[in-house]
Amino acid sequence: MSNIRYYIILSILCIFTQANAQRDYRDYLRGGNKLYSDSIFDKSEIQYRKAIEKDANGVDALYNLGNSLLLQNKAKDAMDQYQIVEKRENNPERLAQVHHNKGVIHHGSKDYAAAVEAYKESLRKNPHDHETRYNLALAMHHLKQQQQQDQQQQQQEQEKKEEEKQEQQQQQNQNQKEQEQQEQEQQQNQQQQQQEQQQQMSKENAEQMLQAAMQDEKDVQEKVKKMMQMQGRKLEKDW
Repeated sequence: MSNIRYYIILSILCIFTQANAQRDYRDYLRGGNKLYSDSIFDKSEIQYRKAIEKDANGVDALYNLGNSLLLQNKAKDAMDQYQIVEKRENNPERLAQVHHNKGVIHHGSKDYAAAVEAYKESLRKNPHDHETRYNLALAMHHLKQQQQQDQQQQQQEQEKKEEEKQEQQQQQNQNQKEQEQQEQEQQQNQQQQQQEQQQQMSKENAEQMLQAAMQDEKDVQEKVKKMMQMQGRKLEKDW
């Protein structure tokens, strides 16, 4: 009997605790909603977080927290909240609004392709939402402009690459031409040096030949002179 009473008391305490937690959740949620309606988003965020501490599966607090974060320009944190709500919410209208807000975040970050998909998903959940339909048309328009700009940029980059390639080719041709001219000049200089060396050698050879001829003539004259002297001595002796 004591065990039965223990479990009964424990069950009553659990029910009582859950009831208190739900009451606190609703109180924090109402407080957050009041602050949200007064555009006091930073304080409404605090109330919503306290509500979530009491009930982590409370999609109302999760969704409203995402909206509060979004209006504080905390887009990444808001997106995280919407991702959680998307997994836990079954209400098509609420899911439609979640995808709509995700589209707004993507739209604001200029991720127009993701924004288009988010708006389309929102319209699948709620086809009669004219605001989402307008945002979808606007996102598609911006996406088309972005694609055109990207295409133009790619074309300009390609043209720039072609120009740089042509400039490089022209520079290479110019360098090659200059190198060929330098080689020609070097070859001409070498030929000129060779010619000058040959001319110098020819001049030296000519001088050597002239000196040799003069030396030969001198030798001949010396021989003639000696012969004449010998003949002269011979005549004197005989005479």
